[in-house]
Amino acid sequence: MSDDVTRLPASLLREQIAAKKVSPVELTKAVLARAERLQPVLNCFITVVPEHALKAAREAEDAIMQGKPLGLLHGIPFAAKDLVNTAGVRTTFGSLHHEDNVPKEDAVAAARMKAAGAILFGKTTTPEFGHKALTDAPLFGRTRNAWSAAHTSGGSSGGAAVAVAAGIGPIGIATDGGGSTRIPAAANGMVGIKQSNGVIPHSQVADAFGNYTYVTPMTRTVMDTALMLQAMTGSHPSDPWSIGLASQDYIAAARAEGNLKGKRILWSATLGNKVVARDVQAAFERSLGKLRELGAELVELTDPLPNMEPVWKVINHTTWKARFDDLIRREDNRLSPSLVRQVAMAAEWSGADYQRAQFQRTEIFRMVQRWFETADYLVTPTLSRTALPIDQDLFEPIRVDGIEAGELRSNWFPYTMPFNITGHPALTLCGGYDSEGLPIGLQIVGRFRDDASVLRAAALYESSEDWLSRRPDL
Repeated sequence: MSDDVTRLPASLLREQIAAKKVSPVELTKAVLARAERLQPVLNCFITVVPEHALKAAREAEDAIMQGKPLGLLHGIPFAAKDLVNTAGVRTTFGSLHHEDNVPKEDAVAAARMKAAGAILFGKTTTPEFGHKALTDAPLFGRTRNAWSAAHTSGGSSGGAAVAVAAGIGPIGIATDGGGSTRIPAAANGMVGIKQSNGVIPHSQVADAFGNYTYVTPMTRTVMDTALMLQAMTGSHPSDPWSIGLASQDYIAAARAEGNLKGKRILWSATLGNKVVARDVQAAFERSLGKLRELGAELVELTDPLPNMEPVWKVINHTTWKARFDDLIRREDNRLSPSLVRQVAMAAEWSGADYQRAQFQRTEIFRMVQRWFETADYLVTPTLSRTALPIDQDLFEPIRVDGIEAGELRSNWFPYTMPFNITGHPALTLCGGYDSEGLPIGLQIVGRFRDDASVLRAAALYESSEDWLSRRPDL
């Protein structure tokens, strides 16, 4: 089976598999062959499991031939970010300390993907414990952007985004703690959603009640995101945010039917950011025009905005200190220097500082809630500029249009962090390309727990453009 089949979205593959036009075994072989061929170029996998995948593919094919009921993603290969536990398959968290770790159980999200018939074929790269928006680690090296060897994949789900963008597999599991799905999705032209808190149960998070991290889909199309959400959603006793939460019909929502008449969209090109690249600004204005053509009323968000990054940083870095301080203190500490340096920052903050950050988190949530009293969506760029140079250092300032713009986190992705701490659904999809041919992301944020509506707006926008016709030249 040629590479052509690896270019097909999961939504079409599932139909062709059910109709016996595509073999799960041959599809999996094609995916594995492409992974083997492109891994030396992209470095987007930590582990690939051909025997494991082919065994599952043969079982999937047998089920089809025997006329058994088929799951939502039956026979579809997927890769999982190496922060997500996979039973019997090495899960390293991108860390030398866990290089040989093999979980006994799947994370709930991975288990549900398998229950839907999807086939795990590999684990994608992540910076150690997902601690930054650049995907590199002592364990495996650096992951490049799918569109350019000179640029970063973004992070921390860089491997997941690059694998899908390169057509190695149609879908993947990612995670998002401050933008870690949406940043690399935007940098590689993919669809990445950070769903509302609890929609996909997070069975691995240490603080389930104060959670701001999410296990997420990484896909090429909005419909494939909907399929993954449908497969992974639903209440689970491990996640209090998920309990009693009814599933929505994400698949129906992702059909590009109708228009956005009667919908009110708030927009902000900066969301409190200081600078936006010219190409990003132009693409964003064009996207607003498309949304207006779809019937939406557009209103600029002019409210004064607090600096939200420090709130996220206190909550996030103190969490890391609690999790990793013991590892750092070990004599054989082999953690990434950038992780160690960020944990050290948390020494400045007290328990009262942490609690004050939680108070501010509540204030920010209520502020966003007020926005949605009169609006259906908020749209922003996803990143202030396209993918950074591949040798960008986390602690060095970034450059936007050749001008130094300040620290990376607060100046490259200020658009993504707020919605991790508020829990609102936020989706990025391709909104154009810059003058170098690098993808530009458009972010659509929706009302709390109204993820289906976000999918609908994204699907309508996606269908109004032809960005999906472009693919990286590998």
